[in-house]
Amino acid sequence: MAAGETFSWPRDIDEATARTFWTAEPPGRTVVAVDGDGAVLGTATMGANHMGPASHIATASFMVDPAHAGRGVGRALGEHVMAWAPANGFRAMQFNAVVETNERAVHLWRSLGMEIVATLKEGFLHPQHGYVGLHIMYRVF
Repeated sequence: MAAGETFSWPRDIDEATARTFWTAEPPGRTVVAVDGDGAVLGTATMGANHMGPASHIATASFMVDPAHAGRGVGRALGEHVMAWAPANGFRAMQFNAVVETNERAVHLWRSLGMEIVATLKEGFLHPQHGYVGLHIMYRVF
C-alpha cells in the first residue's frame, strides 16, 4: 500500500489511522493470513458496501505482503471473502476501486467470478503510469 499503486488512501497515512480504516466493525470482519511461524502474509477486510435498502451488497479490500506475492495468499483471502459474504446474507459483492494496472488482482478477481461493470477513466493517479482507470467489479451470488 505504501507504494501508492493500488489503494486510494492518502499515501502519507499513518499506521494508527490506517488501522481504523482497515478494521471492520461487526457484522463486518477483518482477517489476517499467517504462516506456520506466525508471520503475517496478508489481510482482508469485508462488510456491507452500502446501507439501508442496498445493504445486501458486500465489499472487501485486500493487502498481501509483497514478499509473499504469487504464493496464493490473495486467492485464499479472496476465496474466504467470497464464501463469507453469501453465508452472512449478502447477495452480491462489489469492489469499488480496482486499479486497472493491478493486473494480478484484476485477473484474480475475474477468476473468482467478478466482472468489470464500469471503469472510471483516469480515476486513479498511479505514481509510475500517471492517470489510469479504476475498475468497479461486481459479482452476484
